[in-house]
Amino acid sequence: MKKLVLATVFAFGTVVAVNAQEKTTPETQETPKVEQQADEEAKMIAQAKGIAAFKEIKISELPDAVVTAVSKDFEGAEINQAFVNEQKQYKLVLSTQADGKKAKKTVYANAKGEWLKTKSQS
Repeated sequence: MKKLVLATVFAFGTVVAVNAQEKTTPETQETPKVEQQADEEAKMIAQAKGIAAFKEIKISELPDAVVTAVSKDFEGAEINQAFVNEQKQYKLVLSTQADGKKAKKTVYANAKGEWLKTKSQS
C-alpha cells in the first residue's frame, strides 16, 4: 500500500513540474510583443493628437537639425526608420541599448529638431 501511495505522489509531482515548465517563456519571446504594443500605442497617440498620416522616407532625407537632436538627446541611439507627414513632422523609430538590452523607441520631432510631446509625455 505504501508503494502505491508513494508512486501516486511521485506521478503527481512529475505532472506539476512538467506543467510549470511549459508555462514559462523566455524574455526574448516577449520583447517583440512589447515593441509591437509600443508602436501601436504611439500610432494611437499620434492619431489622437491629430497628427496626420506619415509616409516613410529615407534616413538620409532627414533634416540635419533632426539628426543632430537625436545624437544629442539619445546618445548611442540609431535611427532605424523615418517618416514624415504634411506638416513636416517627423516620426523616428530609434533603437537604443540600455542595461545590455536592445529596445525600440518612437519619437516625434519637427523640422527644427524640436521634440513634439505626446499625450503620454504631458
